[in-house]
Amino acid sequence: MYYYIKGEAVLKQENFAVLDNNGVGYKIFTSLKTLDSFKEGDFVTLFTYLHIREDVFDLYGFSTNDEQKMFLELLSVSGVGPKAALAILSILTPNQLAIAIITKDSKILTKASGVGAKMAQRIILELQDKLKNAQILPEEFSENTEPDTSSQSEAVSALTVLGYSLADAKNAVSKVDPSLKTEDIVRLALAKLMR
Repeated sequence: MYYYIKGEAVLKQENFAVLDNNGVGYKIFTSLKTLDSFKEGDFVTLFTYLHIREDVFDLYGFSTNDEQKMFLELLSVSGVGPKAALAILSILTPNQLAIAIITKDSKILTKASGVGAKMAQRIILELQDKLKNAQILPEEFSENTEPDTSSQSEAVSALTVLGYSLADAKNAVSKVDPSLKTEDIVRLALAKLMR
């Protein structure tokens, strides 16, 4: 219903902010990362999602479109509600969450309040393929240019989710020891890409 709301942040609390837009105060639930991105008195734009259920009519908002999209991806997982999704996005950026899902790092997800091991595994199971397939591979990359191991493939997927081109991601991953764990390959490849 609402794509975004612009207004002055007149109040910040533990898990929500109030934005004044033309004299109307919108109570918008949000992540700690979004709350930390502004202070009271700032003019803010929050990308929103209206959550409606029987007796619930709550507005959620995020400082970036990526955070909003990842929130909606989390809500698509069975058993994950807005509170759990906000808890996860309060400790992880969208990019960090994408890497955690692709590399099957359930431990980092369980650090979020209210997220247990079963929910973390379900999030990984239901979103892993979705995130891996989010990037469309250009035709010029044939099968013989694919990395040799599944760890390398997962690392390339993680890097493309972070916004690197497929060519740059494959090039960086090819320079890292393929016997390493996926998360180590991603870390080392990122170091090469940032030089």
